[in-house]
Amino acid sequence: MVAPLAGPEIERLVQLLSKLPGLGPRSARRAALALLKRKETLLEPLAAALQEAARTIKTCSTCGNLDSTDPCAVCADPRRDSSLICVVEDVADLWALERAGVFRGRYHVLGGTLSALDGRGPDQLNLGSLVERVRKGEIKEVVLGLNATVEGQTTAHYVTDLIAPLGLTVTRLAHGVPVGGELDYLDEGTLAAAFAARRAM
Repeated sequence: MVAPLAGPEIERLVQLLSKLPGLGPRSARRAALALLKRKETLLEPLAAALQEAARTIKTCSTCGNLDSTDPCAVCADPRRDSSLICVVEDVADLWALERAGVFRGRYHVLGGTLSALDGRGPDQLNLGSLVERVRKGEIKEVVLGLNATVEGQTTAHYVTDLIAPLGLTVTRLAHGVPVGGELDYLDEGTLAAAFAARRAM
């Protein structure tokens, strides 16, 4: 039997860190060691920040974003176009679009995609409040900002069928050749999508 390398407190820290995306057991050990070596400058401020986040961060009741206020800063911003809503799978997608600064409307976070394999149906997604928001009549266009995966495409079709009869425009983000991308490195699906979405010059 192999003796543990550290006490239960360190092992628990490693175990919790390894549950974060992108951190396996070895990366979690390195991260834990870095935190412990810099206790005053890194570990204690991080612990305080995590405690504060757990206490104050909540889910926006309007769009599903995470913020310390409800409604969130995006929903509360009067400069945003309230007739335009972008439907995304996750908060990470909302943050990515905000970083890019390309969208000035409002958002709706579904909290996942339809997936028969994972047992995730329409009832597990934030669809009811989307229909409610659309029915109020202020929204004129819904942009589907869902990932170009099988689940993302299935969800996009489902959302379209759900809200298109309510008489508004439903669009989706274009898929294809990324900026700076070389054709030789792209997969067949991306090339097919690029050809299907080609435009006049």
